[in-house]
Amino acid sequence: MMIPTVDIATRVYNHKWKIDPIVRSLIDTDFYKLLMCQSVFRNRPDTHVAFSLINRTRSIRLAELIDEGELREQLDHVRGLSLTRGESTWLRGNTFYGKRQMFRPDFMEFLENLRLPAYQLEKRDGQYELTFEGRWPEVMLWEIPALAIIMELRSRAVLKDMGRFELQVLYARAMARLWEKIEQLRELGPELRIADFGTRRRHSFLWQDWCVQAMYEGLGDQRFIGTSNCLIAMRRDIEAIGTNAHELPMVYAALADTDEELRQAPYRVLADWHEEHDGMLRIILPDTYGTKGFLEHAPDWLAGWTGIRVDSGDPAEGAETAIRWWQDRGEDPRDKLIIFSDGLDVDKIRELFRRFRGRVKVSFGWGTLLTNDFRGLVPGDGLAPFSLVCKAVAADGRPTVKLSDNPEKATGPAEEIARYKRVFGVGQQQRQDVLV
Repeated sequence: MMIPTVDIATRVYNHKWKIDPIVRSLIDTDFYKLLMCQSVFRNRPDTHVAFSLINRTRSIRLAELIDEGELREQLDHVRGLSLTRGESTWLRGNTFYGKRQMFRPDFMEFLENLRLPAYQLEKRDGQYELTFEGRWPEVMLWEIPALAIIMELRSRAVLKDMGRFELQVLYARAMARLWEKIEQLRELGPELRIADFGTRRRHSFLWQDWCVQAMYEGLGDQRFIGTSNCLIAMRRDIEAIGTNAHELPMVYAALADTDEELRQAPYRVLADWHEEHDGMLRIILPDTYGTKGFLEHAPDWLAGWTGIRVDSGDPAEGAETAIRWWQDRGEDPRDKLIIFSDGLDVDKIRELFRRFRGRVKVSFGWGTLLTNDFRGLVPGDGLAPFSLVCKAVAADGRPTVKLSDNPEKATGPAEEIARYKRVFGVGQQQRQDVLV
């Protein structure tokens, strides 16, 4: 059953209504977080982790924009959420990626009884230091709601003094901009496959929901293949999309005792994943510690996986590296899937689609510039996207590290970054601007 659209401008104008908490549900999160959570629950349930908010765009002083009381109110609201009966039924009984009962009964029982753990919040140098600590399966589910809350409170702060008519015009322009993008994507033909990956840095929940509806109507369910947002997928009766993320190898690597264990950690992650999932969920994310080195040392069985997600560095170069790797391993790249998911917008999507169509199966996870493109629509460009992440920063007291194919995205202590580069054989890397 399709739910009618809402008057977004009016709801924004009245955003203090209790009907509009920023995070409405425990499943207002990305699908891959639940898939990963089940894997962690099964394999590493007692690992103690810490997650922290990291604002890569330091020029945006969030603690001066966002009221601390409002932030705490929204975070406290999330702590009071639990699965509803309908949400539990959907997770237990729905078919995901062609598989019924994707989530095991013991994991569902854990999820049904879950309340998110406490948080620590401080201000420092114009930024919020927001940290979550505890058992990995519990703490990891803070990542997406924390990001969504910060992003939407920033939007609300920028829009708070705008009148009703001004808001109507703003959203009309943003809607027209997205529809123009959809019309350009339609020109790529019926082979296009694209999904919404925009939950974590969305302008707002209502806006993401509108964007999903526009994509569905504009592209149809053959080209628009679904959304990463579980709540929207459930309400709109469309596919929930997602596999795994950098969090898994980052924590597994931090737990390694020797350099050799560290070197093998990314493959241990995928070995655990291999036991649990098949088909379209067997997607390699190779860039956590450098794509080139990961593929060079990958075990042969990984070449049989369904595809690869390209999430940093030069996307065309990453795809060409993957194609050569499959060819060297005796695999036909035309049977493989490449998912592009890093900072995409229409021009880049069209360029990559035309370059790789027919050479591989091409798909796109479209994030921030689908669900949060208000560039140039308010004075001072106060709604322009910025790069905000919430990452695992420690596991059992040891710091985590991410190298990426773009050194601008690297995280972790400098001495640990140097060690990881040595262990994984990461040489000179090309720096690229990080928009999101």
